[in-house]
Amino acid sequence: MIVVLNPGVDEVEIKEVEDRLKRLGFGVHRSTGENRTILGAIGAPKEDARDALQVMPCVEKVVIISQPFKLVSREYKRQKTEFEAGGAIVGGDKVILVAGPCAVEGREAFLEAAERAKEAGANFLRGGAYKPRTSPYSFQGLEEEGLKIMAEARDLTGLPIVTEVLDQHSVEVVARYADIVQVGTRNMQNFRLLSELGRIDRPILLKRGMSATIEEWLMAAEYIVSGGNPRVILCERGIRTFETYTRNTLDISAVPIAKELSHLPVFVDPSHGTGDWRWVTPMSLAAVAAGADGLMVEVHPRPQEALSDGAQSLTPEKFVDLIRMAERVAQSIGRTI
Repeated sequence: MIVVLNPGVDEVEIKEVEDRLKRLGFGVHRSTGENRTILGAIGAPKEDARDALQVMPCVEKVVIISQPFKLVSREYKRQKTEFEAGGAIVGGDKVILVAGPCAVEGREAFLEAAERAKEAGANFLRGGAYKPRTSPYSFQGLEEEGLKIMAEARDLTGLPIVTEVLDQHSVEVVARYADIVQVGTRNMQNFRLLSELGRIDRPILLKRGMSATIEEWLMAAEYIVSGGNPRVILCERGIRTFETYTRNTLDISAVPIAKELSHLPVFVDPSHGTGDWRWVTPMSLAAVAAGADGLMVEVHPRPQEALSDGAQSLTPEKFVDLIRMAERVAQSIGRTI
């Protein structure tokens, strides 16, 4: 349920409505725009509560939200969400480019990769310090040492960093280094982790679970936003289907659907979505055409030497080609790269 207040209400009137909502058993989430203050009432909708609020002089209207996800829905907030992260505006007209290797493999290799990503045109630098892998024998990441290397790369290039958090116990250390904290596909429904991320002052990039519906994905975002952190990026990275020719099935249709249902920005990861560098560029172009607010692309100077996901990594030269083509697609729909 959302409570739309009249223009020009003061803090005393807002507090009065918030107190009334709390007495009725709701949690309260405030959103202040240029012309309106909207209060999100978190809890099961109640007809008698709506009537009690509607008669308050400072209340313009009360709307029951039909979607199970409340705070991330377009019913709650009609305008798209834009926010600052690492000096860039996420969710605006510019399509954000996140690039870098899958994993931080070592200092020299990562610093080289960071410089090459910067030269190619990346806005953010990606890399995994904590690597949840299907096999316990695969490379698991350098952990905090990897985060320190990423921080050094940020100092060297000026690129803000995006990196994954593994569990609620590593939130504090990852948030200390990262400009954007990533939740991987395996953790999309780790609700303890999501709740913890709702309490930190860092933007969160939430990857769609490999077998998750769009509604489940948005409900996961709801956990973070309802915890007090409104800066969430949805990231489509491919879902598991019966198809075996690609690593996953990249659901491009999820981009316009998520943007219609939710006000949150939507990124696409075509590297994990296809698992093959040959298809990363065409799927990136399709994602931009579909309205994606950002691309997350694996870029490695020597993919054949990568410790993880080399087969789906572009060389810096191929990433430059991708950007050139994506610029033309973005321009055709009134956006920039």
